[in-house]
Amino acid sequence: MPAKAAAKVPQAKRAMPKIVSAGEWQKAHEAFMKKEKAATKAHDALAAERRRQPMTRIEKIYEFDGPAGRKSGKASLLDLFDGRGQLLLYHFMFAPGVNGWPKAGCPGCSFFLDQISNVVHLNARDVSLAIVPRAPLANIESYQQRMGWPFPWYSSASSDFNTDFGLTTPEGENHGLSVFLRDGDAIYRTYFSTARGLEQLGSTWSFLDITPYGRQETWEDSPAGWPQTPPFTWWRRHDEYGRSEPKSK
Repeated sequence: MPAKAAAKVPQAKRAMPKIVSAGEWQKAHEAFMKKEKAATKAHDALAAERRRQPMTRIEKIYEFDGPAGRKSGKASLLDLFDGRGQLLLYHFMFAPGVNGWPKAGCPGCSFFLDQISNVVHLNARDVSLAIVPRAPLANIESYQQRMGWPFPWYSSASSDFNTDFGLTTPEGENHGLSVFLRDGDAIYRTYFSTARGLEQLGSTWSFLDITPYGRQETWEDSPAGWPQTPPFTWWRRHDEYGRSEPKSK
């Protein structure tokens, strides 16, 4: 005898937005867009205020274990700038000990790194990115290879860097993003954010928004003397930087 068909389990009705006419949708949409535009302008104003925030000089000398290929294997905080004027430094939770992540990087930090766009666009605005956990360099390089991330990593295991910046505490490891500006060999910390403050990041524009000079475009409200160029004109495909004009196709 043929097997009996399995009884169908009734599916719960899926919650969905209210259905309205095209005219009602347009009215609601236009009302919402006004609020969204206001939020955009409020975000621009906050970014303008951030560009006017004071900064503090980093007086202490820190030494990091550098990536494979460095002659000495060591790097200073100045080296992390990679010759550029601004530095985004992500404090990645990956450390030995009970309160750390000894075998693999923090899942949340790993999720964050997966959102980062091609850093060549940041480099085009004189901004470098470095990832700094407290794990030994060998652990870092193994995890970096596993995850396929191209970003430069440096270990702070042999310095007080994490402790001094409040990322390693008796309660455990913390994460965050520090922003630095240099004037010659003088290094200054201009900004720091953590937790939900990092949720807006993950694109070149939002990263540039937290640097001292911002997107460096003329529409921005920046102090006098800030570097600025017309919007859009500096954008390139990631393999076209260094050319005066992007290819037409």
